Amino acid sequence: MITAVVLINATVDAIPEIAERVSAIDGVTEVYSVAGDVDLVAMVRVRAHEDLADVIAGSVNKVPGILSTQTLIAFRTYSKHDLEAAFALGFDDAG
Repeated sequence: MITAVVLINATVDAIPEIAERVSAIDGVTEVYSVAGDVDLVAMVRVRAHEDLADVIAGSVNKVPGILSTQTLIAFRTYSKHDLEAAFALGFDDAG
């Protein structure tokens, strides 16, 4: 699986609508609204490098209201899949 992080600058008054449109694209697994130098961060996961062009250049970049993107290709993943369970370690329900 190939993972890419797409940093998106968008028209400010349409960020929620743009995020919804991007999240509906096949290959986009999550879209985050963020503070900082960019407006949205999209996680793209595809089977082959060639698929990145279809998802990012062919679809994400064509969403109306997207002003610019920057794509970061991930080499390795270092996080656990069940982050919520990891944050709960050491806490019990006994209160």
